[in-house]
Amino acid sequence: MHRRISAVAVTAAIAGGVLFAALPAQAATTAAGRQSVAAGGAIQVNLDELRQQSADLKAKAARLDNEGEHEAAQRARAEANALDERIQAYLDAEENAS
Repeated sequence: MHRRISAVAVTAAIAGGVLFAALPAQAATTAAGRQSVAAGGAIQVNLDELRQQSADLKAKAARLDNEGEHEAAQRARAEANALDERIQAYLDAEENAS
């Protein structure tokens, strides 16, 4: 019986430590870039980074078009449009949560 109690105590201590370790990481926000928080703080997205990725893909698409690689350019534009839609969805979710 003595071993079971200590095993339960160790398990509870580990579970508590995991919970306390996860809370500060979840509550932390970075100062760089605008942060969008959805689902009560469970998801954090750097919108500036997504916008930069979209701009990079659009520039890549333009370069590929100039090189005659129209299918690859179309794929890059589709990825950029998907990123733009995700950004807008995050902004809409943030607006609805407020």
